[in-house]
Amino acid sequence: MSNTLFNTIDNSDFLGQHPDHSDFIMKQTGVFIGRFQPFHLGHLATVEYALTLVKHLYIVVGSSQKSHEAKNPFTAGERILMIRNTLNTNRIDPSRYLIIPIPDATGHAVWTAYIDQVVPQYEVVFSSDRLTLQLYKEKGVPTIEPPLLDRPKFSATEVRRRIMEGGKWKELVPKSVAKLIEPIIAKGRFNGLDG
Repeated sequence: MSNTLFNTIDNSDFLGQHPDHSDFIMKQTGVFIGRFQPFHLGHLATVEYALTLVKHLYIVVGSSQKSHEAKNPFTAGERILMIRNTLNTNRIDPSRYLIIPIPDATGHAVWTAYIDQVVPQYEVVFSSDRLTLQLYKEKGVPTIEPPLLDRPKFSATEVRRRIMEGGKWKELVPKSVAKLIEPIIAKGRFNGLDG
């Protein structure tokens, strides 16, 4: 993993904004939670970053029951393929991660409890979502807000906006993700979705 996206980006933008984790003792397992609608280069950088701090990473695909909506256009299966294909292309050892789909729950406490039931034991949660970070802090689980790659450019919201407006979206996602999304666009899934 010496030549990763995380290591090749200009880290100076967030070095002063994010705590130095050099004193962090490598944990066995971590969880990275997101909707990945779609999986973009910022997500890839976060996976690479997390794998510098944990030996094994559970990648939780949230809102797995949602698809064909403006905020959630892709199915859980499509999102899992996006992640798996990207990590395989980037030669990230598949024994170091597991992708798990998780549907939404009726309440925040129920949602974190559901994750605890579905995801094997973990020691740290990676997320940039303020609510997720707060919920896990309240549970006493260590959290890390990973450095973000050129946010808001690398955000799923921006990717979806560009797709719906016919803009240049491919530069924001790994090539394997673009290859998966192109036929979905061609079949008209984004037609009529309100952004």
